[in-house]
Amino acid sequence: MRAMHKLRATAALTLLSIVAPLARAAVVPRPAPELAINLGQGKQIKLSQYKGKPVVIAFILTYCSHCQKVMGALAKMHNEFGPGGLQVLASATEDMAASALPGFLRQYAPPFLVGYNSNLETVSFLQHSSMLMLYMPGLVFIDKDGMIRAQYEGKDPFLEETSAEKNIRAELEKLMGQPSVKKSPKSRKK
Repeated sequence: MRAMHKLRATAALTLLSIVAPLARAAVVPRPAPELAINLGQGKQIKLSQYKGKPVVIAFILTYCSHCQKVMGALAKMHNEFGPGGLQVLASATEDMAASALPGFLRQYAPPFLVGYNSNLETVSFLQHSSMLMLYMPGLVFIDKDGMIRAQYEGKDPFLEETSAEKNIRAELEKLMGQPSVKKSPKSRKK
């Protein structure tokens, strides 16, 4: 019996050593990879179009009530921080997103672009392990230099319904107040 317990423990540790590297968290900060969000009718918007501006990308499910509430908070933030340069984008990621999006846009009328991506594109962009469940919404905060400065997924305490709006605002205030890390040209001495 004791040998059986040792065998099970050894098997569990071996499995854990194989799976653990695959279940790693996303690296933050990191350069934001290119992302093309489909807008329908063959149109796309590329993240690189917003280089030089702070960007928030929300990855959502159109039928998810938590996602809908976060989109409402982002609409407020867009209206508040947009004049300062903030760009908010959203991407629906469910299998039928292309057909669900028109109804979602009519119902919620977000003041920013909302398109769709495949789940595979989303998982890749978020550096989310394929071994773990991805909970929505997902929020990614990108600075004006194209660096991902923060990233949160649906089960993160950051997105708890009672504090999500306050937390998003605080993250945006940090993002908007962050100076560019690009070096300015050295002034010449006369």
